[in-house]
Amino acid sequence: MPAAQLPFSSSEYDRRLKKVRSAMAAADIDVLFVEDPSNMAWLTGYDGWSFYVHQGVLVFHDEDPIWWGRSQDANGAVRTCWMADDRVARYPDHYVQSVHCHPMETLAALVRDRGYGDKRLGLELENYYFSAKAYLVLQSELPDADLVDATALVNWQRAVKSDEEIVFMRRAARISERIVDGILERIEPGMKKNNMVAQIHADAVRGMDDDWGDYPAIVPLLPSGSDAAAPHLTWDGRTFETGTATFFEIAGCYRRYHAPFCRTVFLGTPPQFMKDAEAALVEGLNAGLDAARPGNTASDIARALGAPLARAGIDRAARAGYPIGLSYPPDWGERTISIRVEDDTVLEPGMTFHFMPGLWMNDWGLEITESILIKPEGPAECLCNRPRELFVKD
Repeated sequence: MPAAQLPFSSSEYDRRLKKVRSAMAAADIDVLFVEDPSNMAWLTGYDGWSFYVHQGVLVFHDEDPIWWGRSQDANGAVRTCWMADDRVARYPDHYVQSVHCHPMETLAALVRDRGYGDKRLGLELENYYFSAKAYLVLQSELPDADLVDATALVNWQRAVKSDEEIVFMRRAARISERIVDGILERIEPGMKKNNMVAQIHADAVRGMDDDWGDYPAIVPLLPSGSDAAAPHLTWDGRTFETGTATFFEIAGCYRRYHAPFCRTVFLGTPPQFMKDAEAALVEGLNAGLDAARPGNTASDIARALGAPLARAGIDRAARAGYPIGLSYPPDWGERTISIRVEDDTVLEPGMTFHFMPGLWMNDWGLEITESILIKPEGPAECLCNRPRELFVKD
C-alpha cells in the first residue's frame, strides 16, 4: 500500500510531477533518473538515510515514477512513497560496494525492460550522489541510449515554494529561534564547545511544541576568534574565551525543510572595528531585504547589500545567499540561484533564500543572516524573528 502518512497532499505531489514533466519535455528527455535525495523526497516522499548507496527515482511522462534502490531500503520506500508498492524496484545486496558488479547494471536492465534502452535518459551529472563509475556503467550497459545532462532540472522546479511547503519552513524557523535563544542563554567563558553543540542538537531535535525537529543537512558551525575567518569549521573541546567573537551557523529543520539562521556572540567588549562592521552589515542586510521584491533580481539584492559594505571599506567577494527548502546532507542549499551581482534570475513570490552575507576576514569573522521569503508584494519576509545585531555578553 502507498504510504499512509505522507507529509503533503496528493495534489501537491501531482503539481510537482507535472512541473518536472514539463521541464523534461522542454529538454527533450524521455525518462529522467533522479539520484539527489532531496529531489527524490520532493517528488515521491521517500525519506531515509540511505543516500550512501546507489538509489534513485525514474520519472516517466506517462506513468508513475519508480523508486529504485537497495533491497533493504525498498521497505523504507514502501513506507514513505506515495506510489503503489509495485513502483518500488530493488537490487540485491551483493551489488553493494562490490568490485565484481555494480548497482547501475540493474538500473540499466530496468530502463531496457521498460522500453527506454534507446531513448534520451536525463541524469543529474553534477551531483554529490552520482559517481563517475555509475555514469560509466550506465554508458556501457545502455550503448543505444542518449545520456544527457539534466543537472538541477528538478532543483529549478523547487524554486517557488507552495503554501504547504511554506508552512513547514515556518515551523523550521521556530526551531531555529529556539536554538539561537538557547545559545544566547548558555554561552559563557569557560564553556566547552562540544557541550554547547550537545545542547544545540537537543534543542534542534526537540523542536517546538508538537513540531518535532529533524536532523539538519549541515552540522552546527561555530568557529571563534581568528578561526572565524574560516566559515566551515565545526567544533572541538576547546572553551569559549573572553575577548572573542563566535558565530553560530545553525538551521532548524522540520520534515527535511530548513530555515538556516546565523548570529554572532562576543564575550566581553567588542573592538570598534567589529562594531563598525556590524553597522555596515546590518545596513546592507536591511537594504538587501528591501530589494528582495518580486520582479527584482538576485543581483539587485547583492548590489543593495554591497553598497554599505563598500562604503565601510569591506571587500566581500563571496556570494550572499542561495535558495533553501527541502535538503539532505551535505548541503541545505538548492544549488540553483545565487545572490550575487552576476545572477539576474528574476525573483518570484514563494521563493525562499538564506540571505547569507557572512564576513570572513583574515583573522576574524562575523555572521548575521536571515532566511527570507519573497512576498507577492513589498520587501522580503524574514522567517525568523530575532534582533539583527552582534550579541554581546559579559
